[in-house]
Amino acid sequence: MKGIADTGLIVAFANRSDEHHDWALSVAEQVTEPLLTCEPVLAEAAFHLQSVTLVLAMIREGFLKLSFDCGENLPQLEALAARYADREDFRIYRRNKREIIPLICPPNRKPARP
Repeated sequence: MKGIADTGLIVAFANRSDEHHDWALSVAEQVTEPLLTCEPVLAEAAFHLQSVTLVLAMIREGFLKLSFDCGENLPQLEALAARYADREDFRIYRRNKREIIPLICPPNRKPARP
């Protein structure tokens, strides 16, 4: 499997006490090539894990690969920002404006009991 890694996956994968750690491990077992990510995701993951070294090791070991240059994609980013300005959260990602990209995310949390 190939894919894009966000902060949540990286943190859950590296932090054994994270509630989604087992899920992240099961995703990692399916990975056949480095997961693509960007510098802001790495910075956020390093902050949450309190370890830059750990995050950089994931790149060195081939689990993650940097694959985005904001400067080269600025017009597209501005167009996306304008297009989705009224949305706070969405779970459908597309490439080429039409093709849906499958989203793999942990199961929903169970509501807390009173």
